Amino acid sequence: MLNCKEVTELCSQEMERRLRFGERLSMGTHLMMCTGCTNFRKQMKALRVVAQTYAEGGAAAPPPADQPSK
Repeated sequence: MLNCKEVTELCSQEMERRLRFGERLSMGTHLMMCTGCTNFRKQMKALRVVAQTYAEGGAAAPPPADQPSK
């Protein structure tokens, strides 16, 4: 099973390329048990959306539906 360091690296790579089946399976197994890595992955995705929206000159995107707004 992957450790947290390996999973965070895969989360980063996932933003740039499609992960292989084995990588997705290993990461999914780890994410089922690790709330820290699950939160990291959600934050990475949210940051990417905000950065892309900003780069396109738009307003900040609303938070994903699974995260409460402040």
